[in-house]
Amino acid sequence: MMPGCGWGMWGMGAGWLLMTLFWIALIALIVWAVWRLTGERGERWLRRQRGDSALDVLDQRFARGEMDADAYRQARATLTQEARGPR
Repeated sequence: MMPGCGWGMWGMGAGWLLMTLFWIALIALIVWAVWRLTGERGERWLRRQRGDSALDVLDQRFARGEMDADAYRQARATLTQEARGPR
């Protein structure tokens, strides 16, 4: 190679290496950002898409204090009895 060509002692390999490292870092950053932004919100979205079962909704309402223990037990017994079918 002629002196003064501009590549220095690294040659073209360094450019390819740095470009590859740049793209790996950029893709990793995008994956991390998507994972970070979706986190729990993504789980809630998936749950809404699947639809919560009636027992899940009942458990959530009881946990939020929207119903007392007696109403919860009665509703849960009704739902589990219906799930097994009429006798």
